[in-house]
Amino acid sequence: MRKTAWLVLLSCLLLPSAPSMAQDCVPAYSRLYGELFETAQKDLPEGKSLVDAVPRQPPAGIVAEYEHQRRQPGFDLAKFVASQFAPAPAANSDYRTEPGQDVRKHIDALWSVLERKPGPVDPRGSLLPLPHPYVVPGGRFNEIYYWDSYFTMLGLEESGRHDLAVDMVKNFAWLIDHYGHIPNGNRVYYLNRSQPPFFAAMVNLIAERDGPSTLKTYLPQLQQEYDFWMEGADTLKPGEAHRRAVRLADGTLLNRYWDDCPLPREESYGNDVRTAAESKRPAAEVYRNLRAGAESGWDFSSRWFADGKTLATIRTIEIGPPDLNSLLYHLETTLAEAYGVAGQKDEATRMRERADARKKAILQHLWNAKDGVFEDYLWKEGRTTGHVTAATLYPLFFGIAGRDQADRTAKRVQETLLQPNGLATTTVRTGQQWDLPNGWAPLQWIAIRGLDAYGHRDLAATIARRWIAGNLAVYRQSGKLVEKYNVTRSAEGGGGEYPLQDGFGWTNGVLRKLLALYPDAATGTAADAAAPAR
Repeated sequence: MRKTAWLVLLSCLLLPSAPSMAQDCVPAYSRLYGELFETAQKDLPEGKSLVDAVPRQPPAGIVAEYEHQRRQPGFDLAKFVASQFAPAPAANSDYRTEPGQDVRKHIDALWSVLERKPGPVDPRGSLLPLPHPYVVPGGRFNEIYYWDSYFTMLGLEESGRHDLAVDMVKNFAWLIDHYGHIPNGNRVYYLNRSQPPFFAAMVNLIAERDGPSTLKTYLPQLQQEYDFWMEGADTLKPGEAHRRAVRLADGTLLNRYWDDCPLPREESYGNDVRTAAESKRPAAEVYRNLRAGAESGWDFSSRWFADGKTLATIRTIEIGPPDLNSLLYHLETTLAEAYGVAGQKDEATRMRERADARKKAILQHLWNAKDGVFEDYLWKEGRTTGHVTAATLYPLFFGIAGRDQADRTAKRVQETLLQPNGLATTTVRTGQQWDLPNGWAPLQWIAIRGLDAYGHRDLAATIARRWIAGNLAVYRQSGKLVEKYNVTRSAEGGGGEYPLQDGFGWTNGVLRKLLALYPDAATGTAADAAAPAR
């Protein structure tokens, strides 16, 4: 099992073994293919398609062919790449919607389309094999994705596919065992970064059915996940940071998103090179911030931009985010419970104390009392950014906020983020996909459940019904469920680095669950849903 596809691919580079790779910068494709890779990624329209493709011969042979042919008159780079690499199939390319099909039946049928079976993979490609079945998002995303999967699992459970939800958790535990963390996705080029740490939420989700012993079963992986995010934290001095851990000037500990590699993302090489050139900043600084932004899952958003508008000003690693720190609070409380189930009282106490300290840090530093929201924290400057984003609802979802904070957050969210078809991601239009006018399924779920838990049930229901109405309007028109939606009107979303994708794992999962919680919304219209919250 250890001799996986990425090790085969990288063996010619004489790189170190798997566990250390999690923290090393490994630009496999640029080393393997050199100028060919860099030129293709700058000139061809879709960078991910190249790194997902399977080479038809060893890299040295492709490079030799390239060096020979590129000097010939009429050389066509696109045709050369097509001749040397077999494209990966789209995740749902063979699926056709039945006209007028109930959306719940549509989603239930899609799970088998988006499911991938375990087994060997072509060792020449970038896909990392997994031991159990899993669900991919759809479209260009033909691999498992970390944080997507929690929201996908919500729908799997509602569709009666608990077996597949359990398999998803088993795969993530396997990834932790083999790579020391959960990568962004099961691709070679994703090994340098993770994504928002929802593993504890996944374990708790299946434990709702399988019982508290589930926590004990996954205790080793939960602890290793925590160790990955907290590496170096215990030795930090005030004002210092190491990888994903930050020690504030007053000694408080927070976390940030990070990537060790100060190079362009290989799946978005051309985009990153252009952004760095536009920034007039040291290229390595820009690349690391872009990669950290990708680890956040919000790639990209004005919340990360120093000027609030321009990708070239991205500063992700300078920020302690409320969503990430709320997730790590939840991981700490889950570990405390898991150690309790395992009878390890001292460890349970230690993790509870860490959770209490993080909760205090979130309430002290990430709460902006003037604006009435939880905000991103500029840890070097000792202040919040002033950006209102849907991330403000994570402390409600995980039970961190006090009553007054929850009430003020609900009011502010209703005033600034609530739109005719759901909750906007931010208040700013930049053309980035994690900004206005887009709304995303995972953020709707976090908002709805967080607000509902604090008694703001009318607002939660309004968001749910508006989101459902927008999803169904697009579905009735196109027969598709897509990755993001324009919440200012009943339309598909847009913006960002690539075209809109359909499929779509987390949209399916959240919609399937919301329709179970709000069954009357399935027959409502966008106009009905747009009624103001009381």
